[in-house]
Amino acid sequence: MPAGALHDRGTSVMGNLRADSALQYVQGVGPRRAELLATLNLRTVGDLLEYYPFRYETDCGEAAIEDVVPGTLVTIRGEVVRVGGRRPTVRCEVDDGTGTCVLRWFNMPYGAYNLFRGATVIATGVAELFNERLELRQPRIQVFAPDALLTAQARGPRQVGVYRGNAQVNSALIRRTVQNVLAHAELPVEEFLPPALLARRKLPGRAEAIRQMHRPTGAAALERARRRLAYEELLLMELAMAVRRQKRLTLQSGMKLHVTPEIDRRIRARFPFPLTPAQDQVVREIAADLQSGRPMTRLLQGDVGSGKTVIALYAALTAVANGRQAAIMAPTEILAGQHFRNIDRYLVDSRVRYVLLRGGMSQRDRAAALAAIERGEMDLVVGTQALIQKDVAFNELALVLVDEQHKFGVLQRHEFRTKGPMPHYLVMTATPIPRTLAMTVFGDLDVSIIRRPPPGRGRVITKVVPRQKWDVVMSYVRGRLERGEQAYVVCPQVGGRDEEAAPPDPAERRRGNPGRAVVTAAETYRRLTEGPWCGLRIELLHGGLPAARKQAILADFVAGRIHAVVATTVVEVGVDVANATIMVVEQADRYGLSQLHQLRGRVGRGARDSLCVLLAYESSGLAGERLAVMARTTDGFRIAEADLKLRGPGQLFGTKQHGLPELRVASIVDDFGLLEPARQDAFTLIAADPGLVRPEHQALRAALRKMFADKLALIDAA
Repeated sequence: MPAGALHDRGTSVMGNLRADSALQYVQGVGPRRAELLATLNLRTVGDLLEYYPFRYETDCGEAAIEDVVPGTLVTIRGEVVRVGGRRPTVRCEVDDGTGTCVLRWFNMPYGAYNLFRGATVIATGVAELFNERLELRQPRIQVFAPDALLTAQARGPRQVGVYRGNAQVNSALIRRTVQNVLAHAELPVEEFLPPALLARRKLPGRAEAIRQMHRPTGAAALERARRRLAYEELLLMELAMAVRRQKRLTLQSGMKLHVTPEIDRRIRARFPFPLTPAQDQVVREIAADLQSGRPMTRLLQGDVGSGKTVIALYAALTAVANGRQAAIMAPTEILAGQHFRNIDRYLVDSRVRYVLLRGGMSQRDRAAALAAIERGEMDLVVGTQALIQKDVAFNELALVLVDEQHKFGVLQRHEFRTKGPMPHYLVMTATPIPRTLAMTVFGDLDVSIIRRPPPGRGRVITKVVPRQKWDVVMSYVRGRLERGEQAYVVCPQVGGRDEEAAPPDPAERRRGNPGRAVVTAAETYRRLTEGPWCGLRIELLHGGLPAARKQAILADFVAGRIHAVVATTVVEVGVDVANATIMVVEQADRYGLSQLHQLRGRVGRGARDSLCVLLAYESSGLAGERLAVMARTTDGFRIAEADLKLRGPGQLFGTKQHGLPELRVASIVDDFGLLEPARQDAFTLIAADPGLVRPEHQALRAALRKMFADKLALIDAA
């Protein structure tokens, strides 16, 4: 009897399966195949059952050879009447009594392993005609002894799953192992959704859903199963957010920071302009949080140039007016310096004591600043991630403002060292977040949005221009520079093979477009200064320059002493220069939408209309779609939604750094219709049973902890 016969015969001879049963005990596996499956992190029956197909193909079912239609995926069964061929080709002939069919393998010396005359073979593949004879090329086969008792196979078309394999394990082995587990009448699957929830959302049971995912009985049944499993993933993720929010609201105390009419008047007097209605609304929301006695955790979204800095300073001055400390943390020293300059401008002749913690400080100055902060002699502290280092301790830190929160990660909120209750948190982003991501990445935060910029801003006109018109573009820009305007020219890389290179978009790489030679800032600077911009005052700005040199260039640019800077995106040129009205992005097709939108946001800060030129080296595929979106709209939220669809949540917003689990079934992009009810159900459940301790919620609590097994801090964080 062939070695593979016992492994492929009928149903499992195992006893009762459990979710934690090792795969080596499943029919047809054994220790050697179990080791191979482990390379896909499939070690237990539970792992296998939750390893779903990534697509499905139509199998026309077992058919008589005389009925096979060329061009279809079929399964045939017959007796091997001939085996032969020369390497690298192996072939055999099968007869089922109604006709014959050739099975042929190319470059697969083991494709026909265990075949012998007289054996019974079940083969699956796409039927083709060759020399007027029916063939299955590269078929999947099962080989049985002539006397093997085989069950009748279903006739007619059916959907079969295709699984992601690797060099050691192919889809056929995974499918065969899954089917052997599914042969059990009862699957070792625990239902953890409460019956009332299943009924209200009209969802099938978990065991039935898993069975349908692997062996669908129809398109409608498959979609119901997928919907059920996607919903449970989204529910568990939203439960984690609801738990964090509940702990923040009920278990933690925050400092009460009062916003009296007098405090409000004094803070507003610091600004040389009235707040917009949108800013006033956000101020009211923040004031309510600060006076609630609970620690505020609020996300402030605002498009580039919408006036978030003023809101941040209002909140910080509220803390100072109450005799407490505030801290502002930015992702780069340049942005931290910009915040500090804004504070310095608005707080002229103020009694507020403030300091910038930066990398270039002398050891003596830093030690003096740290001592003043800990004694409470500094009211407002600005810096980068250095603010959460062990040597930084605050006296009475009441408010933490985090700029571009997504660049830090969720769990860093807890790393501020302070004396007293949990500080209030206001996290800000100029990267508009699609609602779907806001409900997942920041699902535990209250959200405030500034949708419109302050009045008096000029328009930003965006043009997508092919690289062949480089000279035309630069000659036109020179004319505007000579009339007193200023420009940025942004390139993907400094020069040569350096670490500042902006990588090609991952979505393009997945489509087989690895990217062309990178346009460098150094070469662009040389071309401009020797060519169309000869005689103008141009500076090259990149991360490799000494800090003092970078600051000097930025200061000259802000003061209008230079016409343009040629820079990379690693140095976030996030300075407000009202006179900078032109942004030229070299090789714009290499960037994602959100990054392009951020770059465009560096212009349009003044009253004059501005121009953003996207030099395109590739205008087809996803790159072309991105550039078309940029030319069509300046609405950051629409751009973010388009970016989410084009690039996916992981690339767009780096969700992995937030500790969120990977979704196996659900799609944040496609399943928003499920995300909203899942969020509603999760927050309702936690409101009624904060610890999920009721008997009907015990299984749900265990599933939650399993999903976040190595990310418990995400649940425990607040």
